[in-house]
Amino acid sequence: MEIGVVKIGGSILSDVEPRLKEAADLVSRGWKLVLVHGGGRLVDEYERRLGMEPRIVVHPSGVRSRYTSWEELEVFLMVMAGLVAKRIQYTLAGLGVKSQSLTGLDGLSIEAKRKERIVIVNERGRPQAVPGGYTGRITRVDGTYLEHVLSRVDVAVVSPVAYGVSDGRVVPLNVDGDQMAAAIAGALKAPLALVTDVPGVIVDGGVVGRLKPEEAEELAKRVGKGMNMKLMMAARAVKGGAPRASIGDAGLEDLLSGTKGTVITLEDAQP
Repeated sequence: MEIGVVKIGGSILSDVEPRLKEAADLVSRGWKLVLVHGGGRLVDEYERRLGMEPRIVVHPSGVRSRYTSWEELEVFLMVMAGLVAKRIQYTLAGLGVKSQSLTGLDGLSIEAKRKERIVIVNERGRPQAVPGGYTGRITRVDGTYLEHVLSRVDVAVVSPVAYGVSDGRVVPLNVDGDQMAAAIAGALKAPLALVTDVPGVIVDGGVVGRLKPEEAEELAKRVGKGMNMKLMMAARAVKGGAPRASIGDAGLEDLLSGTKGTVITLEDAQP
């Protein structure tokens, strides 16, 4: 079976149905998909409904991330693995697509190491070490388990939640969605599409075409927040075994085949 990994960010979820129609079309032509979703804005909304103020931190690299306390983790789980995942599933069901929603806790399939401490940029613009909260860095993906799931359904809908061990007990961990998609693509040796709302990585007014992983990592130091993470994770996916990783707003088939967007690959360009 031909497997593709797709990451859809939170900014696209407000009008996700066209992308899910594309996914349904790919499924009708024999594809199996792992769909990793974001949804941070919706998490923020529900946190505020519950009287909590979301905390976003900036790391010295320029990458922004959610700071996740235990209370915030519970809201994150409720929204991501519940509301967002089920919205995607019932939309896919209406398109005739069978799906299963997962987190890394299912089958203990995606493991992460809890960040005991993280370095952030404080209010004075200086690096500062703070407790890591309930966030993690992915260390293992059970590709065999995911392949088993895909043998029974068309699409695996994966929420960005892994599991880790802390103080001798298993805990859920918030992980970056791009990181999760990249780790899964590497484990499955499958192409990766990081779907955005821009045509690709834009430098000097133009879209960057093809890059080697090392070139993508170097460019990540010079582009804006958000896109730098996508470049780093795309490079990581390819280094981990994915044939290519594309960033852009083109159709899913074009992104997965590497014909549009910014494409990170070890393959030489076609003549």
